[in-house]
Amino acid sequence: MHMKCNWFQPRMMAVCLTGLFVLLAGCATQRVDWTARVGNYTYDQAIVELGPPEKSAKLTDGSVVADWLTRRGETILSPIGGGFYPYRHAWAGPVGPNLMVVNTLNYYLRLSFDPAGKLKSWKNIQQ
Repeated sequence: MHMKCNWFQPRMMAVCLTGLFVLLAGCATQRVDWTARVGNYTYDQAIVELGPPEKSAKLTDGSVVADWLTRRGETILSPIGGGFYPYRHAWAGPVGPNLMVVNTLNYYLRLSFDPAGKLKSWKNIQQ
């Protein structure tokens, strides 16, 4: 006995849509309001939440500046000149060896803590 699967049945569509919403909800990142954390967020809390910083420095007054990597840069091959050619309803290419290497920047969250270990400022930086 051969059973035919119909993906457009209402129950199957409901299951697929529910799975899609769960997947998208799981991928959503929560934005942190760093301004609201100034004055009451500690360096120890940052390490517990974000892990060890990528770079940090202790200043002579006892304050600490630390950078956490939030997005790593990428190396991308980008076409220059030449253009693309259409192939079977899609774009394939590039034409010829005209490629350029593009390196994107790393993104960091820089948190500055006072000598008591409380967050005093923050900013996003690119390097």
